[in-house]
Amino acid sequence: MALIQSYPSYTPVNDGDRWIGTNSTTGSTRNFTAKQIADYLNINGKISISAQMVFKFEVNGGGSGDFTGPAGGATLTSVATMQLSITDVSSQNVVAFMNYLVGNNILISEQNNISTFGHYTIDSYTANGAFYTLNLTNLFGNGILTNKLHYDFAVFTLSSAGAPTFVFTQGVAATTWNIQHNLGKFPSITVIDTGNTVVTGEYNYTSNTNVILTFSAAFAGKAYLN
Repeated sequence: MALIQSYPSYTPVNDGDRWIGTNSTTGSTRNFTAKQIADYLNINGKISISAQMVFKFEVNGGGSGDFTGPAGGATLTSVATMQLSITDVSSQNVVAFMNYLVGNNILISEQNNISTFGHYTIDSYTANGAFYTLNLTNLFGNGILTNKLHYDFAVFTLSSAGAPTFVFTQGVAATTWNIQHNLGKFPSITVIDTGNTVVTGEYNYTSNTNVILTFSAAFAGKAYLN
């Protein structure tokens, strides 16, 4: 074989381009495509990205580096709990970091398919042997979970400037308004009546997705939550 530097350089690198290497177990010579190498690095978490972890979804049980619990084909918007290995696919222990994230938002997305994702608030993270139970409140999402695919778990919070506002309309006059929202937090609230006058009352947050408003007199109007 000629010296490597005697071969012409070539750019750009394509997915089908190949390298020659050695099998670490048998010592045999084999070839690898650029795509195979990229997949290996991504799937096994060999490229360190701050605040990001990689886990494989396993419907039937699971081991190190896996998460399980939801049914195969479950929509990402329906996921409310899962069992998460204490280590991700790169074998890094995630417990301290996940504990730190409780109460904050996380994005779970299918590798190489960012439009299949779920955006959640982490409600709790509790020990369960080699797995921890992760309880979530969904904020938004698209697509489904597919068995044996890999998913990126990353800290993700929309900027406050782009934070959504939930508008609740109370069409019938009432002293109590029960508002179910999807904000995943305890939002600030502004209430107006049908004449666009701001009305104050008592607010009872029963969860980070529900609040009950109580007023001294019945009226109809709107509540703006953000």
